[in-house]
Amino acid sequence: MVTDAAATTKPCEDALGLAMWDYQQGRDGTLRYRDGRETKDGNVEEFYFTPPAEWADDRIAQLRRLADSGGPVLDVGCGTGQHVRWVRDQDVDAVGIDVSSRAVATARERGTREVLVGDMFDLPFDQDRFRAINCSGTQLGLGGSLAGIADVLDRFARVTTDDAVVLVDNYDPRKLGDDFFGYRPDPREGIAHRCFHFEYERATTGAGLDAISRSLHFLLCSPDRLREATAETPWRVDEVFPTDDGPFYRALLERIDGPLAE
Repeated sequence: MVTDAAATTKPCEDALGLAMWDYQQGRDGTLRYRDGRETKDGNVEEFYFTPPAEWADDRIAQLRRLADSGGPVLDVGCGTGQHVRWVRDQDVDAVGIDVSSRAVATARERGTREVLVGDMFDLPFDQDRFRAINCSGTQLGLGGSLAGIADVLDRFARVTTDDAVVLVDNYDPRKLGDDFFGYRPDPREGIAHRCFHFEYERATTGAGLDAISRSLHFLLCSPDRLREATAETPWRVDEVFPTDDGPFYRALLERIDGPLAE
């Protein structure tokens, strides 16, 4: 008899946050990305608990660009708070937000108190609060479209000073194949999509999943398409950083306007 493991779980549980929290507590579990029948290891330790001494040199250099702003720095989707801690270790003020209350609890338990539950689509901060934003993990693509990305960037502009910078990342669809996990094609040049959800299973519970997240949809865009998305925003792409991962890249955006009107 085949049973539906999902039937015993809450359909929109915070699988990623639970995986982070359990890892911090020393509990074993398996986090997976799922797209239909396809799965991929969620790499909780590698993505969220790797110490800065093991980070790539280019990643440190890019984060230093944010710290060089003098702060405060906002880390959007801060996860376990590792980037917030790194910036604060440079004697620069930094704050993190994450939609996951479990991720925020994990960050606080690891010693990063300057984190709170928050959503990049509704930033809970005053105007002109930050001089830099870190938006890693291809989260900008959650805007879902070029117009959606532009809307997120407008929201970033609202809480940043007129000399601010933002570090974002994405995958260049021109360098991707159909075997890229969660890949969805698009007829437009330099545009594609990625869809998946997280599943988490604790090692200490019986058969079946302990949490399943909602489905996520990311817009993937080339650097040129990112420039197109920024055209009607207060930002421009200042520099693009290719990486050793081929299609993956980071980009530094800088503010090009004066203070925003209320």
